[in-house]
Amino acid sequence: MAKNADAALTLDSLGRDIRYALRQLKRSPAFAATALITLALGIGANVVVFGVLNAVLLHSLEVRDPQSLYQLRHQAWASFRLITTSYPDFEDFRRRNTTFTGMAAINAYSSAALFWHNAAIEVHGDEVTGNYFDLLGVEPQAGRFFHAADEHGPNSAPWVVLSDALWRSAFQADPGIIGSTVELNKHPFTVIGVSPAQFHGTERFVWPDYWIPMLNEQQLSGSDYLHSRTSAAVTVIGRLKPGVTPEQATENLNAISAQLAMEYPQTDDGQPLRLIHPGLFGDDGEVIRGFLWSVTALALLVLAAACANLASLFAARAADRSRELALRIALGSSRRRLMRQLLTEAVIVSLIGGAVGFASASLLLAALNRWHSPYGNLPVSVDARVYLAGLAFTLASALLFGMLPARRAWQSSPLQAMKSGPADSPHLRRFAPRDLLLGAQIAICTLLVTASLVAVRGMMRELHAPLGFQPQGVMLADLDLSHSGYAAADVLEKEKAIIEAAQHIPGVTAAGAVNRTPMTGGMRGIPIFPPGTTDFTLNNSVLAPYVFTLSPGYLEAAGTRLLSGRDVSWQDTTDKPSVAIVNATFARKMWPRTPAIGERFILFGHLTEVVGIAEDGKYHDLQEPPQPVVYLPLPQSDLSETIFVVRSRLAPNQMAAALQRALSAIDPDVPITLQSWPESLRPTFFPAQAAAVALGVMGLLAAMLALTGIFGMAAYSVSKRMKELGIRVALGARRTQIMTAAIGRPIVLLAVGSALGLLAGIFLSRLLGHIVYQANPRDPLVLLGAIATMALLGAAASAIPAQRALSVNPSTLMHEDC
Repeated sequence: MAKNADAALTLDSLGRDIRYALRQLKRSPAFAATALITLALGIGANVVVFGVLNAVLLHSLEVRDPQSLYQLRHQAWASFRLITTSYPDFEDFRRRNTTFTGMAAINAYSSAALFWHNAAIEVHGDEVTGNYFDLLGVEPQAGRFFHAADEHGPNSAPWVVLSDALWRSAFQADPGIIGSTVELNKHPFTVIGVSPAQFHGTERFVWPDYWIPMLNEQQLSGSDYLHSRTSAAVTVIGRLKPGVTPEQATENLNAISAQLAMEYPQTDDGQPLRLIHPGLFGDDGEVIRGFLWSVTALALLVLAAACANLASLFAARAADRSRELALRIALGSSRRRLMRQLLTEAVIVSLIGGAVGFASASLLLAALNRWHSPYGNLPVSVDARVYLAGLAFTLASALLFGMLPARRAWQSSPLQAMKSGPADSPHLRRFAPRDLLLGAQIAICTLLVTASLVAVRGMMRELHAPLGFQPQGVMLADLDLSHSGYAAADVLEKEKAIIEAAQHIPGVTAAGAVNRTPMTGGMRGIPIFPPGTTDFTLNNSVLAPYVFTLSPGYLEAAGTRLLSGRDVSWQDTTDKPSVAIVNATFARKMWPRTPAIGERFILFGHLTEVVGIAEDGKYHDLQEPPQPVVYLPLPQSDLSETIFVVRSRLAPNQMAAALQRALSAIDPDVPITLQSWPESLRPTFFPAQAAAVALGVMGLLAAMLALTGIFGMAAYSVSKRMKELGIRVALGARRTQIMTAAIGRPIVLLAVGSALGLLAGIFLSRLLGHIVYQANPRDPLVLLGAIATMALLGAAASAIPAQRALSVNPSTLMHEDC
């Protein structure tokens, strides 16, 4: 009974504290609104960042035991490359290893034309080994999956598994599609199953439309990489055996790699391997993780600045209520009770502000969930982790900004607090905790403003980086003529016809074709050998350039300058000597002291003559150093996958419509994907733009917090010193002296805090480097911009308090005292 009575008293006391706190907030609507908005911004920003972090890094792949699943990578770091090795090497790794329960191979660059009910749809999917679904431990939602036992040699399993998205969009979720035959690239495939809605392979951002057995790749694409050790076409994943560490597995794989280099010296270099968890575009996972954790750290700084702001406001408010609190102590209230009341008020403000921030963050996360980023889809769900994070941010905020006034109430002297007049003045003149809070807040805000300016500068550098091509005004037409079943001899004539048709469209100034446009991923170096080489082992190669295959006119259409020599021509056919155009870096590295035109090298076993030199550019990503490149003539290759590049003076929508009509007239059965070149480069520029947006928003929030913090301090200082300022005016003080007395302290704190924030930005350049490429907080424009921004914020925040101080009327104050 006694325990129940104590609990009832405690609840009743807590209820009175909550009602009292609500009344106090109701009496100060401006203070309550400022506190709620400040907290909503700080907590909302952190919930959004944590929601994305949770979806990308903390949420496991939808497979069985994802922690034991690893992807093989070469020791050398490679941006945006999922490819691991060749298919024959994969089979050797799978057969010889002793540390994995199983290994599977994936070709994630598969695309096809899906023909169904007289309609052609361009789809993208994965070619996988038969044990793929069993290795991942995934069960179908309809039909069945294929297995390793179903494979009996090339083209032995013409089956396709549909993704849930393709099943719903193309087949209206009809369960009767199981067992039906569809055509992929004019070849029949039987639909045997549909994957679960939440499953989309082993990449978090990529959503394949289908999966087919890898043994059918020749039937699908017309190429054959299953028997070629020079074609590094597959990504290898594997599941470790219980009790085996990644280090033990890596040692085992490297031993196998060394054996393969001895057995196949012409194709295998024995490069060491390593293991990473799949899901984030191979090695780009390091960049993505660094970016997200760094943004999270900066978001927490926003919350810290918000808490420092509120702590200053609550401390000032507690100072204004010091006489009230002292009187309550004198009347018998305990210090513990007063401290609990102040903390209750802080918790209520934090809970309301956190609820507003969480609701706003949930709406923003829902919008992100519907948004299709350049990297693909990413479901950002508000799950239990996000709810718990929001609650943790809310309660931590309450403690951070509520402890200072509560501590002051605990340590205050009732007798001193009940005194009026001059007793308060020394507190305004000597150093106070509020000053430290404002200085810390300004330092954090300056750091965030600096970070946002660094991100903007980084984005501007990337947007204006020389690319070696001019994407503006260019339309790309992606079509694979192998989809229509053309013979290799007919493909070249069709490609010529398409280019000629594009050239005859009014407004077109140039047109050409290339096997792959720059900076679209999948690039790898091809070994080059000097003339006279007979032992084509990798150790004898002298260079490993990127290799493009292009048609006549491509360089002009792309806006790539030909520095010397000639362009390739339609007469450069397979019965003529092999020729190539190289870029300036290739020429400089191969023949530093002699002109490159007329020189020869061996590529793909052919002695090839240099007939032209093109300007350098960017081929894989914007951050790469100058790379050697070889351009081969399209007539001397057997490629059927080409991208047509058309430059025109027309608007993109007009050019797209004209190209669609012209190309459909040549072959209406081939699916055509039309895209402007700048649009296709969105994934390339997206990281810089995302960094600029994320840090720009944080910089804006920081600026708002700095504005309110400086204004609050200046306004409070002026309001508490009105009598003193009136006396100064009556004694003849100049305006500058009045200004110094009124807002001097906030301005000094602004200068000191800004200097500390700039220094912190310089020392945290490594943290900013995870967000912005080549982050340079020492950039003079960044420093000047940050200084100017903080100076403007200080001027704006102190303008009203300064004006109030200058308008003090001593006679009015004397009448009020009377």
